Amino acid sequence: MSRMTAHRTAALVTAAASPLLLGLWAAAPAQAHGAPTDPVSRVFACSPDGGDASGSTACRAAVAANGAPFTAWDNLRVANVNGRDRQRIPDGELCSGGLPAYKGLDLPRSDWPSTTLDPGGTLTMRYVSTIPHTGTFKLFLTRPGYDPTRPLTWSDLPEKPFAEVTDPALTDGAYRIRATLPSDRTGRQVLYTIWQNSSTPDTYYSCSDVVFPAAKRAGGTGGEGGSGQRASTSPSPTPSVEKSPARTGPSPTADRSPATRAEAGTHAGAGTHADAGAAPSGTPVASAGGADSGSSAPMLAGGAATVLLLTGGAALALRLRRR
Repeated sequence: MSRMTAHRTAALVTAAASPLLLGLWAAAPAQAHGAPTDPVSRVFACSPDGGDASGSTACRAAVAANGAPFTAWDNLRVANVNGRDRQRIPDGELCSGGLPAYKGLDLPRSDWPSTTLDPGGTLTMRYVSTIPHTGTFKLFLTRPGYDPTRPLTWSDLPEKPFAEVTDPALTDGAYRIRATLPSDRTGRQVLYTIWQNSSTPDTYYSCSDVVFPAAKRAGGTGGEGGSGQRASTSPSPTPSVEKSPARTGPSPTADRSPATRAEAGTHAGAGTHADAGAAPSGTPVASAGGADSGSSAPMLAGGAATVLLLTGGAALALRLRRR
């Protein structure tokens, strides 16, 4: 059983112990719905289901500021907004949706658990839903120059989303939303998601912290499987220093794409290396000592020895004749 379902299973078992409680629970309105798990949202990362990320410095600070754990990570919703998000949700409270029960998510920090993305790459958001709803997802990305150490405000977001998807299919408990990312972002940014339901009066809000490499690696693949996305929950100490690892270039671990690693391994035996001012890292470079350089030295040494032997023999024969 996964950790994500363990908490809900425990609640159901407790309710089942009393027919009266079970009846009340069944009659109550649904209290669970959804949130992004990839790129990981703050509310999920810092919840009891968030794994290692929940123990990060930022999450511990968020829980302390909140005064309670984010157990209901799938219930960050506001009723009757009806598209008036900028009027209803105050500046500095975008990540909490203005709800006191989630206020710890609004802390301005540069070390929230994050996901590494490639500029201009393809994003595939996994938005877990514990109860299905119809509605429209709107995805915003903070503007270039965004400062994560300041409270997030509406002016940090463009007027229009870079992607908008209505009624995506719910598959294996999650909506998967595909979109092309803006190509002009670098460093730490916030992916802000608004899910306005059409089957309920509710609107859901979430902040996912993401990191874009300063520049794409020449000859790179732009992301695992071309997705341009690397899941990672490791916090990054600074917004602009977090580099994309070689594959995932998406990951708070290191940016290294499988294709780049395989290529590097292939050329390593041939003496491949990168020079500052030469080809970028990950690009095969001709080696000064190629594949045959190891055998040429013995051949030269052997040839020189043969010449010396023949010369010495000829000199000895000449001396013997003169006697």
